[in-house]
Amino acid sequence: MQRRADQGWVEVISGPMFSGKSEELIRKVTRYNLARVPTQIFKPAIDIRYAVGEVVSHSRLSIAAEPVEDSMTLLKSVEDRTVVVGIDEGQFFDNGLVDVVTRLAAAGKKVIVAGLDMDYLGRPFEPIPSLMLKAEYVTRTLAVCHRCGGPGLFTQRVVESDELVVLGATDTYEARCRRCYDPTEAQQGRLDLESVSE
Repeated sequence: MQRRADQGWVEVISGPMFSGKSEELIRKVTRYNLARVPTQIFKPAIDIRYAVGEVVSHSRLSIAAEPVEDSMTLLKSVEDRTVVVGIDEGQFFDNGLVDVVTRLAAAGKKVIVAGLDMDYLGRPFEPIPSLMLKAEYVTRTLAVCHRCGGPGLFTQRVVESDELVVLGATDTYEARCRRCYDPTEAQQGRLDLESVSE
């Protein structure tokens, strides 16, 4: 039985770090695996925090995944028989991911993308916001604030770095609510250290 192009769709799972995005992606793809629906999962090659050939959640759930360098490599790696395409850490892909996901959905694939929608400064973290606008389904997850236990909407960087992408987990980032989030916190720590050393 051949798939019709109108059966394709896009789902985006977005939110801050520690909100269960990868866990939700694993859960959804596993359901298709149990039903013997052909699936493939991809992750950015730069994400080697827990494993190279797996998507691993912070709670240590895991599923096999293929690391790829960019969105075009991802597109070329999708097999014809694949029905469900899972993509983790979508924010680490280039902006071409939007076109790739759109093309996959137009070809009848069910595409599920998980990723951060804001960076550590609270700015839109492309390409996730653009993907959200083109998705049939959007799930916005919240974490638990590491400071007060409230609804964690933001990713707080707790180490000093001016780089946009700094791979890390609880040693580098915390989830924060609106009240506890301070995008200048890591910078203030740097200024405090400089004043002590003078």
